[in-house]
Amino acid sequence: MLPPSDSPPGKRLRVLHSFPHRLGKSRICTTAWHEIDSVAEAGAEMTVLAGDSVRPFQRPLRMKTTLAWRSLRWPYRLLGTRLTCALHDWKVAQHLPAMAGKIDIIHAWPLGALHTMRAAKKLGIPVALERCNAHTRFAYQVVKEECDRIGVPLPHDHEHAYNEGVLRREEAEYAMADGILCPSEFVRHTFLDAGFPDEKLMRFIYGVDEKRFHPEPRHAPASLGLKMVFVGVCAVRKGLHFALEAWLNSEACKDGQFQIAGDFIPGYRAYLESRLAHPSVKVLGHRDDIPMLMRESDLFVLPSIEEGFGLVCTEAMASGCVPLVSDACTDLCRHLDNSMVHRVANVAALTDHINQLHRNRELLFHLRAAGLRAVPEISWKVAGHSLLGAYRQIVDLKNTPSKRLALAH
Repeated sequence: MLPPSDSPPGKRLRVLHSFPHRLGKSRICTTAWHEIDSVAEAGAEMTVLAGDSVRPFQRPLRMKTTLAWRSLRWPYRLLGTRLTCALHDWKVAQHLPAMAGKIDIIHAWPLGALHTMRAAKKLGIPVALERCNAHTRFAYQVVKEECDRIGVPLPHDHEHAYNEGVLRREEAEYAMADGILCPSEFVRHTFLDAGFPDEKLMRFIYGVDEKRFHPEPRHAPASLGLKMVFVGVCAVRKGLHFALEAWLNSEACKDGQFQIAGDFIPGYRAYLESRLAHPSVKVLGHRDDIPMLMRESDLFVLPSIEEGFGLVCTEAMASGCVPLVSDACTDLCRHLDNSMVHRVANVAALTDHINQLHRNRELLFHLRAAGLRAVPEISWKVAGHSLLGAYRQIVDLKNTPSKRLALAH
């Protein structure tokens, strides 16, 4: 059970967020920053232990870095993700005894949670483990199968290349966590399929930064060609090869443009070279002006074979750009409501969706408008409340003996 608390029921939940990377940097580092800030806004009392932080928070909270001191910074790239996360994890575990009775729940991240969980269990503090992608074993398997199918090997150090040590550690974290935070139904189902009880899998969502992603009025004549954009790492997992095949099979490629913003993993660009050479396809490389690219585009495409949430999908919606996505992406994209959704690897369906929007601009404008109307429901403010609700479920589960017994079996 939880240690004695000076925070009576109904009062602010006291959360320790343990993040092993640099808060405020790109990708998950930006996501984690927004999570912390939005949960603080939702009413949680936040304490943050992060490897490092490069962006100040808007809400009042307690912050301490584990891998940075004054001007000294831990050499992340030199020493690698696993060692960095392990050191942060060990340091957080050392802090925990002094925090007993002062926190109600810990939010931890993959590869940086095992020591923290062991220390927390001795103190009776529940731990929520964020899973920003599908179950690791599933992700390894489906990405390998698709790489083998098209003949593009993954670099040995790629995050989705099979790594027994990473898998073993992450599966140990899954088993020890009191609750696993799942940002989408796709993620939740990969854990259900792996035998995890539904009670342990807590749904929440990521939000959209409305200050960065917003629309511009657009009154393009129906005669103009469609503009479609892909944003992200150009990797087999993201299904860019499906997107290119569908685009080049569609009517839209005759007078439209498909822009690709992102860097390619080794070997993948060579595999796609003939398709990338088509005059309607423009490879932009890495870009820092993604919100502008989305605002200027009609369609956003993401035919991933594995995702955690697909934050770029909702960013596209908020920019007035209609998502064409696989069903591995966020369930906030709803077919023929605010998006068009196809089954993973179904190129024919994706081609048909592009053709429908090429021929029917009224449908395009309907989906665009519906996506923009949904933005208040997918803001970071709403996401903060959804995460706070997941924390409360995990605390309740930890404090209810009958629920704990059912979960153990």
